[in-house]
Amino acid sequence: MNRPICGPLLLFTAACGTTEAAPAARPFAADSAAAVEWRSYGHDAGGMRYSPLAQIHRGNVTRLRRAWTFHTGDPALAGRGDYRSPFETTPLVVGPVLYLSTPSSRVIALDAESGEPRWTFDPYEGNAARRRFRTHRGVAYWSGPAPNGGPPLERILFGTGDGRLVALDARTGRPAAEFGARGEIDLRAGVADRWPRADYGVTSPPAIFRDLVIVGSAVPEGTSRGPAGDVRAFDVRTGALVWRFRTVPPPGAPGHETWADSSWQDRTGANAWSVMSVDAERGLLFVPLGSASYDFYGGDRRGANLYANSLVALDAATGALRWHRQLVHHDIWDYDLPAQPSLIAVRRGGREIPAVAQVTKMGFVFAFDRVTGEPLFEIEERPVPASNVPGEAAWPTQPVPVAPPPLVRQHALTRDDLTAVTPTSRAACAALFDRVRRSVGLYTPPDTVLTLWFPGTLGGATWSGASFDPATGYLFVNVNEVGAVGAIRARGDGADGAPAYQRSSPWGPYARFWDDDALPCQRPPWGRLHAVDLTTGTIAWSATLGVVDTLLALGVAKTGAPSLGGSIATAGGLVFIAGTNDRRLRAFDARTGAELWEARLEASGHATPITYQGRRSGRQYVVVAAGGGGFFSAHYSDAVVAFALPE
Repeated sequence: MNRPICGPLLLFTAACGTTEAAPAARPFAADSAAAVEWRSYGHDAGGMRYSPLAQIHRGNVTRLRRAWTFHTGDPALAGRGDYRSPFETTPLVVGPVLYLSTPSSRVIALDAESGEPRWTFDPYEGNAARRRFRTHRGVAYWSGPAPNGGPPLERILFGTGDGRLVALDARTGRPAAEFGARGEIDLRAGVADRWPRADYGVTSPPAIFRDLVIVGSAVPEGTSRGPAGDVRAFDVRTGALVWRFRTVPPPGAPGHETWADSSWQDRTGANAWSVMSVDAERGLLFVPLGSASYDFYGGDRRGANLYANSLVALDAATGALRWHRQLVHHDIWDYDLPAQPSLIAVRRGGREIPAVAQVTKMGFVFAFDRVTGEPLFEIEERPVPASNVPGEAAWPTQPVPVAPPPLVRQHALTRDDLTAVTPTSRAACAALFDRVRRSVGLYTPPDTVLTLWFPGTLGGATWSGASFDPATGYLFVNVNEVGAVGAIRARGDGADGAPAYQRSSPWGPYARFWDDDALPCQRPPWGRLHAVDLTTGTIAWSATLGVVDTLLALGVAKTGAPSLGGSIATAGGLVFIAGTNDRRLRAFDARTGAELWEARLEASGHATPITYQGRRSGRQYVVVAAGGGGFFSAHYSDAVVAFALPE
């Protein structure tokens, strides 16, 4: 079919012409294999994170007991200084097998009902010096007919910390010999050729569409020039490149005009480091893109900077742009789109609209018609403060949805907002507050003097993302109330890709607005779980999420705690979530927000749990990686923990 040629794109585009909307996606039938398993990062390819299993429900969740524990054997030598790479994997379950990954890019297959190992694959075997420890959020699964008519092929696909895409036989854990060179391809080729020593890797599982495996990347954030953050699709059988979407458009491409002069050239960032979503029925791929580098200074990239900080809808088969929405213009706050887009159905005017919801670090929830890209709630371009940094040209407006309301505080903090949980914390936070330039609210630009902005880079919604309950229309989002502190300092002439200005502080380049014990400096709550009613654009309920054990011992409860790791929803009327830095897994009532159950873990579960039904026993399991580490937790473990009702 011939399509009309569309005009130039600026801050928003949709495919021209008319599109007939297919019926809205529905939850899987309760007796289907896809329902009782967990085949994709978000349960389904669209990231709804909803399971129709209901064996565990409101009435019996308090009877959950630990069913098994598996230790991966990954060493705790996974970081630098006090930082340890977090164990953030979301396992998959296909048939009787559970597949997970570790911070060293190892992949392990377990018996899903006993936790007994089946096989392990180490992409660094025989080359330990090359091993990279970094965030690794999971693997992808694909199956398809064999070319010779034999048993169907089953593949586990994943990226490594050093930039390889690997395909394994899901049954044996051996490399799929026909894929690339002995089961792997070099992802650096074509995007990082000029930057052989630059950081380039994969931290999230690929997306799968038909016979394509689609990957994003993690690229440098501390430099302006470097590897491209392009999204690419490869043939899942052979590893051949099928298409490439350039996230920083070159001359002649729509969106190129949003980059002044030659600032697009060799620009790094604008990458899909988080998880992508697939609408297989409509052939659409939804990509959440990060900020252009350098994150906190854009004097060398004037303009809106498409497609950085954009939700991009692509033709999944060809990589052609269907529509996009830029949710932060000319980002200087590191406000990446951090989470997998949620492909859901929203009831409106007696019909169901196929929608996509995107949560953000700013605490906003944006919702769009999945087919057209039109917002389901009005978005206003509101004026924001100008920058005082030499050479910087902050964008004069930013998009703000009129609904749902913000999920975190965005106002200018005052002394009255400071914590009082203990005298020591109050004193430390008051001293810090007196050293910084006051925040003027959301989008306070970084300055040449110490400045507070709120929420910070780990505030609002993070890569934790959201889950959705189709029965209620509620989107469940866990958020952090954490500010950032920093100053922009001149560092050089911008040679060799280094920005002329960089963020710094007496406490390091990524200082938070918290005390010496990492307790946030504003009054609690510091972490919450929201149920957002996307039918009405309101917050149905909010629950304090997490505790601080040292404060509990002093009688200070209901503080909430920062979290990294998302939720899942079930037909049993439950929302399961770990995430918080208090080493607990919890279950909430999906309709009321009441906390019904909690269990202690070896370390904080900075990961999203899964649930599935055992093929042999018929029991429903809830499993989470309990590894701690990362930005919020000092404890570290290699434990994978499963819970179930007593037999």
